[in-house]
Amino acid sequence: MIIWIILGVVVLALLAGVGIYNGLVRLRQLVREAFSGITVQLRRRADLIPNLVETVKGYATHERETFEAITAQRAAATSGGSVAATAQADAAMTGLLGRLMVVAEAYPQLQADENFRQLQSELTSIEDELQSARRYYNATARDLNTKIQSFPDMLFARPMGFTEEPYYEDADASIQSAPKVDFARPA
Repeated sequence: MIIWIILGVVVLALLAGVGIYNGLVRLRQLVREAFSGITVQLRRRADLIPNLVETVKGYATHERETFEAITAQRAAATSGGSVAATAQADAAMTGLLGRLMVVAEAYPQLQADENFRQLQSELTSIEDELQSARRYYNATARDLNTKIQSFPDMLFARPMGFTEEPYYEDADASIQSAPKVDFARPA
């Protein structure tokens, strides 16, 4: 009789271990899928950039250094490898695209160009989808990290090779603090 109880406890422990392992594998795959979603959006943005640069270049020929920097950063933006490297390259490209848009705003005839407006609209759409992909990645990383740190999963996770995933973080320090608003009237 006692052997059956011990055998039952062992079988239940094995089933629980299998369930925990399968849950961790599922979450790890979701994290990988989410990171892949970010890289897909970064590639879409990188593919759009040459058209955008060429359109602006036609109007703003003296902004050569901005164009060259964007072209150089384009390759790095899609080949980051790790989450941190990809986030860093993404932040650099976002900054350069901001500079490009500032250049574009200085040319009213460019703003009226239908091709430029279409490219700008596509870029806005891609940026929105990229932001959504980042949020999805961070949510899946959070779920995996929580499971790895929770009892009893933590007893199985590390011995089975599961590790926590880093969050996709923006390195821009200016977004870490609230903007200062001042409604004082000038003297």
